[in-house]
Amino acid sequence: MASSGAAANLWVLLGLGIAGVFLAARRLRRPARPDHGAFIARLELLPPPQPPPPQAPHPLTGLCFAIADALHVSGYITSFGSLEWAKTHDAETQTSPVVSALVNDGAICVGKTVIDEMAYSIHGENKHFDTPTNPAAPDRIPGGCSSGSAVAVAGGMVDFALGIDSIGGVRIPGAYCGVLAFRPSHAVVSSGGVIPVAPSLDTIGWFARDPSVLRRVGHLLLRLPYADIRQPRHFYIADDCFELSKIPARRLTQVVTKSVEKLFGRQVSRVNLNNYLASRMASLENYSNGHSNGDSKFPSLLALASAMRSLHKHEFKDQHMEWINSVKPDVDARIVSSLSENGGLDMDSCQNARNEARLALSALLKDDGILVIPTSLGCPPKLNAKELSSESYNAQTLYLSSLASMSGCCQVSIPLGTHDKCPISVSFIARHGGDRFLLDTVQTMYATIQEQVEILAKSNVSSKQAMNEEAAEAAKEKGNAAFKEKQWQKAVNFYTEAIKLNEKVATYYSNRAAAFLELTSYRQAETDCTSAINLDPKSVKAYLRRGTAREMLGYYKEAVDDFNHALVLEPMNKTAGVAINRLKKLFP
Repeated sequence: MASSGAAANLWVLLGLGIAGVFLAARRLRRPARPDHGAFIARLELLPPPQPPPPQAPHPLTGLCFAIADALHVSGYITSFGSLEWAKTHDAETQTSPVVSALVNDGAICVGKTVIDEMAYSIHGENKHFDTPTNPAAPDRIPGGCSSGSAVAVAGGMVDFALGIDSIGGVRIPGAYCGVLAFRPSHAVVSSGGVIPVAPSLDTIGWFARDPSVLRRVGHLLLRLPYADIRQPRHFYIADDCFELSKIPARRLTQVVTKSVEKLFGRQVSRVNLNNYLASRMASLENYSNGHSNGDSKFPSLLALASAMRSLHKHEFKDQHMEWINSVKPDVDARIVSSLSENGGLDMDSCQNARNEARLALSALLKDDGILVIPTSLGCPPKLNAKELSSESYNAQTLYLSSLASMSGCCQVSIPLGTHDKCPISVSFIARHGGDRFLLDTVQTMYATIQEQVEILAKSNVSSKQAMNEEAAEAAKEKGNAAFKEKQWQKAVNFYTEAIKLNEKVATYYSNRAAAFLELTSYRQAETDCTSAINLDPKSVKAYLRRGTAREMLGYYKEAVDDFNHALVLEPMNKTAGVAINRLKKLFP
């Protein structure tokens, strides 16, 4: 334990013993512009000198960053979001390897940031250091537990910042503050020099405003060698997860859908994640509950979130209850209440759920798939709002964060502008170990996503048009269901209804063409595919279907042209390649 003077060392940097890293300390002072309460301490960890030419400069040269106050810096007491913790712990003797790596590669560390007390909550409130002000919505909470880091990035005080994420501690504040937030795959970034919260769930994540900075930091922390950017081939929108959102689903998903179509010429797929997990995760059946509040609508998501909460609480107790019982600190009442709750899943069931969740999402996403979900339930709650104490609200928020936390998959929260003057976002999830792929996808798509956000914000679509578009999407989904059931004429009728409601969507024509092909109505199929291609010249499926229709009509040269065009758009498309070879053999 530290002496009574040790807590004062929280504000004074004593020294840093890292080769090549120079340390300068200064008193905490008011910066040139308000820091929104993001920092508990200002410091400077300076990088080593640049290597002489012709060697390349350090990769993070010119960037500055902050770290959540759960990461250690030699000579500093890590407060862990609690003054009482700071009073009973000594200054650290070693710096977190992650922090040292960033500094040694050229970035300057400028301070330590506020976290929720003992990194336990997801709201961003802290009675010891005050709640940081959300720069994007000052009357709203910043989200936690890495509130200060998100605020520092959102306020433009640093280029990037590190946080810790167990049950959403990076993703949720990123969403609430309107910045990019990346949670890497579990255990791929060193957790050395970090106070643990729940080791089975803990990761070090990071925030940035610029996707290229997010990616550069990621490549360094993940120790990734150079490789070409790999494009995603499949996007899955989890419709049931968007039902949880308080933001209209179309407001969130339309931006992703249009961005995918523009960049890759592909359609997104729809998935009911609750049903998918139920079919893949036997361990979820072990969870029985007496909850109501509509939870039965999403039993698998409820069970997964409950397993996460049980694991989080159990491992937190393992790490910190000895200190709590011996020191008897004045811990926030909500933490005390949570830790004193009885029940929950046994740890074997929780670990089984982790393993099954990873296998289930890996089977869905494979190496080239992206799962799209809302990051949070909607706009950040207002400060001191009743919903912050609502079991239902907190549980449903954790439905969403449990997917990556329990599976160990990587997740990135991407800002999508504002709704009711508050930041909103969606998240992309890739399989465990797909971190490079996910960072590359964000880099590729970010500008187009923001462009689509602006287009949506500026559009003056009438309420009738909006209703028609919603109804058209519903009709298309009914058509898809009928198609899967091989009810071809019924599918045609639904797609026709969608086209009448909104004739500007290529997918409706292409899907109806697929149904016409099954009905051997080749002329109608060809006409629909031509309409689809006129609306979207990158529609691979439309070219394939038109090629098939033309082949059946005896227009072999035109069919080959269509299949060739599909190959230009998608060089590895097997259907097109097989069709071309078949036609060449028949008609050399």
